[in-house]
Amino acid sequence: MIENGPEAETSEFADLIRERRLVQGLSFAQLAERSVDPVTGTQVKSGWLYRLESGESVIPPRVPQLRALAAGLNEPLSKLQDAAAAQFFGIERVWSESGEASALIRRTGELTQDQREQLLRLIDAFAPPGRDVD
Repeated sequence: MIENGPEAETSEFADLIRERRLVQGLSFAQLAERSVDPVTGTQVKSGWLYRLESGESVIPPRVPQLRALAAGLNEPLSKLQDAAAAQFFGIERVWSESGEASALIRRTGELTQDQREQLLRLIDAFAPPGRDVD
């Protein structure tokens, strides 16, 4: 089991949860009550939220808990996933300034393998590999 703790390099997820909870004027109990996964019915516990925000060790949230928090905070699931990935696993999403790169990457999952290869060739035609693009 991976846990956060004093050795954690970032508190991006905890900071996001704290900031959104406070902006919405919610107590830990109120946020927990609102944070129910619409798919599985999983509910986030107020004690877990308290430990997370206090910097104590917690078990990283799974998808049902992330969906529950997204519902409870009225935030996009992808935002919570990115913050949790950064805090618990050191995974940072690469963002373009406009956000277009992330939108394009998400949509490539809908393409066939052949379509992805064609897209890569098209991208290589405009920005060949190894060339810095400003």
